[in-house]
Amino acid sequence: MPLMVTGLYASLTGLLIVALAYRVVKLRRSQKIGLGDGGNNALVLAGRVHANLIENAPIALILMILAETGGLAPFYLHCFGTVWIVARLLHAIGLTQGKGGYHFGRFWGVLLTWIVIIALALVNLVHFAKTL
Repeated sequence: MPLMVTGLYASLTGLLIVALAYRVVKLRRSQKIGLGDGGNNALVLAGRVHANLIENAPIALILMILAETGGLAPFYLHCFGTVWIVARLLHAIGLTQGKGGYHFGRFWGVLLTWIVIIALALVNLVHFAKTL
């Protein structure tokens, strides 16, 4: 199975990872900070935005791969993938604009990320239960 749907969202996630990593590199270069954060709050924040995506992407994409190989209809996979990408964009924008505090985008980004992960986990558990 070619995993085309998951491939699309994994690719979009990869592009977002690189874009967020570029923000970190750009800040490091402008502030001449080679390692660590140098006490620069903007760099700490950019690093957390990037790290949070890195922390959540593997499980979300693994669950999506399993759902796709398990036969979940492309329509539902696209629904999960779209919500995933929107959630991660909301989180990145919200965490950045909120400077680490509360922000609409951060709140909804996290909530939607968790919903996607939980829903995909349940889809896979149901698929497993049906094979028993």
